[in-house]
Amino acid sequence: MNWTTTLIIAAVVAVVFMLKTAGQISAKDALAHLKNGALVIDVRSPGEFNSGHLSAALNLPLDEIETALPRRVPDKNQVLLLHCQSGMRSGMAKKKLNGLGYANAFNLGSYGRAESILKQLN
Repeated sequence: MNWTTTLIIAAVVAVVFMLKTAGQISAKDALAHLKNGALVIDVRSPGEFNSGHLSAALNLPLDEIETALPRRVPDKNQVLLLHCQSGMRSGMAKKKLNGLGYANAFNLGSYGRAESILKQLN
């Protein structure tokens, strides 16, 4: 492999990483919110959730979140930390919830990242 190919691959990897993590709350801020009563919302499908989930998480799938969340969490000031398998659906959920007036909805990112952050609470 020549240098040009290596540089192109490195650039693509860097761009994908930046796009994936863009808009995610920092681990430090997420921990602070968790210590103050933030809710963890898993926006994956029920099947994904049932195959393994964080004990603190409430399952509200992305395709139901706009109707289910207002019934479950009527307080639009409640801090919500959203996660999914990769961080993409939780990013979409954040946008939907912000549009509904939930200004304190944050994208926690992937399941693995959420799990890692929650482990730091102990």
